[in-house]
Amino acid sequence: MSSGDRESRIKASGSDIVTDKEAVYLESGNEPQSHALQRQLKNRHVAMISIGGVIGTGLFLSSANSLRRGGPVGLLLGYIVVGTICYSVMISLGEMVSYLPIPGGHIKLAERFVDPAFSFTMGWNYWYNWTIVLPAELSAAAVLIDFWDKDTKLNSAWVTICLVVVVAINFMGAGAYGEAEFIFASIKVITITGLIILGIILDLGGGPDHDRLGFRYWKNPGPFVQFYGIPGAEGRFLGFWMVLTQAAFSFIGTEIVAIAAGEAKNPRRNLPKAIRRVYIRILLFYIGGVTIIGLLVPSNDPGLVLGGGTAAASPFVIAIKRSGIKALPGIINACLLTSAWSAASSDLYTSSRALYGLAISGNAPSIFKMTLRNGLPVAALVVSSSFALLAYMGVHAGSGKVFNWFANMTAIAGLLTWFGIAYTYIRFHAGMKAQGIDRKSLPFSSPLQPYAAWYAAIACIIVCLFSGWSVFLRGNWATADFVTNYLPLAMFPILYLGARFWTRVPHVRPEEMDFYTGLAEIEASTYDEPPPKNKLEAFWQWLVSDRVEGFRMRPLIALPIDVRT
Repeated sequence: MSSGDRESRIKASGSDIVTDKEAVYLESGNEPQSHALQRQLKNRHVAMISIGGVIGTGLFLSSANSLRRGGPVGLLLGYIVVGTICYSVMISLGEMVSYLPIPGGHIKLAERFVDPAFSFTMGWNYWYNWTIVLPAELSAAAVLIDFWDKDTKLNSAWVTICLVVVVAINFMGAGAYGEAEFIFASIKVITITGLIILGIILDLGGGPDHDRLGFRYWKNPGPFVQFYGIPGAEGRFLGFWMVLTQAAFSFIGTEIVAIAAGEAKNPRRNLPKAIRRVYIRILLFYIGGVTIIGLLVPSNDPGLVLGGGTAAASPFVIAIKRSGIKALPGIINACLLTSAWSAASSDLYTSSRALYGLAISGNAPSIFKMTLRNGLPVAALVVSSSFALLAYMGVHAGSGKVFNWFANMTAIAGLLTWFGIAYTYIRFHAGMKAQGIDRKSLPFSSPLQPYAAWYAAIACIIVCLFSGWSVFLRGNWATADFVTNYLPLAMFPILYLGARFWTRVPHVRPEEMDFYTGLAEIEASTYDEPPPKNKLEAFWQWLVSDRVEGFRMRPLIALPIDVRT
């Protein structure tokens, strides 16, 4: 679309300021809808979504498999490696989405800076990712409830209860989702912080048994696990490599702030704040959490096996039980259950907005553009929530086993999303350079670019390619594991090549990339946050403050042309 076309369309709207509703159809290239997404997410919502939204069953439950397969050091190294990939993806996403916080997030950005086929592939992969992880979280909720009730015949009832809560939250709109996530994420942050502190105390002998553990389990059964009985360094390395996929499942979701950007208030101010600090908090919680797990629970503990019909509990709960504390495991397990609800709620929110983003881009049926007066994409929400019924597979196959299947599929799809974000940023960076735009004038920029984006893109592909290597060992073939690991990887290039053949639209040239459409609405919605009215508001303003590492957020980019174009 030329700048003249954009200017004529904006003038046709009868106003110099583009509204939320106009921004959606200006971005999509379609006629305006009767309703559109509305900016209902406040700064504290965005802050807690970015801080605690990704803390879920990946850390609290699937870390059991990671410890069992990799040992305490293998577990820690795996999370560190994936953490560096996550950091690289977030700073790549941060530059793009803080500059252009448009509906559809990185899906729409891929259309601008790569090509429509890549946006199509990113969108459907992302929708698939979050549609599949939803039943995984519901299965995880059933696993956690099995801690109290060993009768797994009731798992269908637990899945139903959790599903009703999650669907109800999302059908009340983005504002209700933001409030619920604010509460749930606060519980998760408090829980993981308390568990890390408690873990240090228990490790130093402060528990009822006064047993000083230190690094006992790093010595026996050992820092690494000899995977599949393979001796030497090879077996230890393979054990560590098995951790990467599970660790990816734990970190997947940090990019949710991009999807939330379309419904966030004051996005140019709030998103850079969230992105600047989210990776610090995630790495602190995750790296600190898995370190504590490795100190308190031996890698050969039988409770770490999640593949059977039942599961004992989270590694954190196992650690507390081993220390001799009687009442606390049940309380902690209840907190972890709320994390499953929270994660499932985020999954449904993200999958429905991804489907909506596909529709406004013309990559999904137009019915999914339909929204209610409060901005709720009702059609996309109904379809996305229906896939949660896959969680009932756990009634017969075992919720722990079903959780592992979905976790594998989600991890690979999530890594492909990260690859797509990194590649989109590489193109974004090339376009800015070609058009002479100084990246230092962006609301957020990183001195590590574009090297961090290249690292993330290459690392994601390598981890995906070797994610299911264990099934090729002699006598270790498992069709379910092969399919869940490699189906998403195979579908990504198939979708892209098919869409590229259908659209026949080449890559967008860096000189022709559109960096300006939609900026009128974004800048019109930017304002300085009002001063806090009480101590609680003052605390939140400090928590999400844009004063980071001695400098304040940069001013908005100075555009070389009329912002309305």
